[in-house]
Amino acid sequence: MGRTVLICDDAMFARASLRQMLTRAGYEVVGEAENGEEAVAKYLALKPDLTTMDIVMPQMSGIEALREIIKADGTARVVMCTAMGQEKLIAEAHDCGVKGVVVKPYSSEQVVKALEAALA
Repeated sequence: MGRTVLICDDAMFARASLRQMLTRAGYEVVGEAENGEEAVAKYLALKPDLTTMDIVMPQMSGIEALREIIKADGTARVVMCTAMGQEKLIAEAHDCGVKGVVVKPYSSEQVVKALEAALA
């Protein structure tokens, strides 16, 4: 059985793209969330091995969701997916305990490499 992943991104296209990349790489996508509040709730319910998190999302940002997830589970492995030019937010994510970052547009290889590093 592959590692389980929760995909969190407000863009349906981004979620579908990540789902396809990760499924091809042997991961089991156990859930998707389109905002930070949903991301926290689904993380707590599903306890995935890994979570991909968009930094900028409605209702609760990826950073806020990351904080909540880490507070509830200090062993959580979250990889941030972000757009170019968000260095300040990336630094904040590192301060909050993110295990990796991939910058959009990313390749399947970049995403899988970041997830493997987060698992190591």
